[in-house]
Amino acid sequence: MIHGEVANGETVDVLDAQGHLLARGAYSQHSQIRVRIWSWNLDEQIDESFFHRRLSQSLAYRTSSEKRYSSNASRLVHAESDGLPGLIVDRYDDTLVVQLLSSGPERWRDLISDLLMELTGSACVFERSDVDIRKLEGLPSRTGILRGSEPPELIEIHENNLRFLVNVRDGHKTGFYLDQRANRGRISVIAKNRQVLDCFAYTGGFSISALAGQANRVTMIESSADAIGLAKLNLDINQLAPEKIEWIEEDVFTQLRSFRDQGRTYDLIVLDPPKFAPTFAQAQRAARGYKDINLLAFKLLRPGGILATFSCSGGVSQDLFQKIVASAALDAGVDAQIVDYFHQAYDHPVSLNFPEGGYLKGFLIRTL
Repeated sequence: MIHGEVANGETVDVLDAQGHLLARGAYSQHSQIRVRIWSWNLDEQIDESFFHRRLSQSLAYRTSSEKRYSSNASRLVHAESDGLPGLIVDRYDDTLVVQLLSSGPERWRDLISDLLMELTGSACVFERSDVDIRKLEGLPSRTGILRGSEPPELIEIHENNLRFLVNVRDGHKTGFYLDQRANRGRISVIAKNRQVLDCFAYTGGFSISALAGQANRVTMIESSADAIGLAKLNLDINQLAPEKIEWIEEDVFTQLRSFRDQGRTYDLIVLDPPKFAPTFAQAQRAARGYKDINLLAFKLLRPGGILATFSCSGGVSQDLFQKIVASAALDAGVDAQIVDYFHQAYDHPVSLNFPEGGYLKGFLIRTL
């Protein structure tokens, strides 16, 4: 029950049945989630000081953690997991890319932009609020400069002693898959002396990492010509041998079936598909897609081969994903074992009261 007139994104008090104050949150007129909680602290007002405090805490954690890693790119704010539901902030060198995914941060857009410039000293805050979830909030798609100067056409970042070029204007998500940083490093180690197949390769994060790890050869499948073009630039700036990589612009499902029919096989296959199931309601349909690609991958693995398979679908739990992959192995007639687990990078923390924040899961599987 709502008392009084409430504007979209406005801060409201959440009361129990007896009228006692429970929390304060952002109201949404259109979403099925009518209120996203800003704070359970009843003494805390949702104002400039609140956002300054939350952003400062989030940045301080990344600053202390980044000392263990060599990268100039990271996630600075991970929405609900940092106590700022609906707000994503990624850093690429001195450019910040912001996504405002719900009505709450949308209402505080100008203040958040000012505080990010103040707290980080960045040259630019660029908005990429062009995701479908905004439609559920009744918000329009929007991109462009929020503060500072225009970002470069391509921004160079570095991670795991490699260099990558990022297109923050048009790239997937905010431009790059920062959540896979540690996993790319793991693949680099595993790839030595192996023939590698990288599926849904985007701009070549796993492919470049595998080549840097002395893979014998890499086959990269990606449906976007623009992404492949950027992957080729990434290969060039890392001074890796172009003759060791095969570029294939094609739908992954189609290409894997073609490889199966040709009898091609690989030592290491990476499956990092896009989000098949954003919500639990779509999990059943997504399960079919995940099973199909994993079944095809198992058929392409040589004896003793390794499969690195991922799901970034929030609607697919780790337990369900394991059952899907196990079913694919069974249908492929393959005996296999999980030898390691993959998760999102340290700068994508998971709040204990928001387990959905742990969306990325994966398995490193060895065939017997």
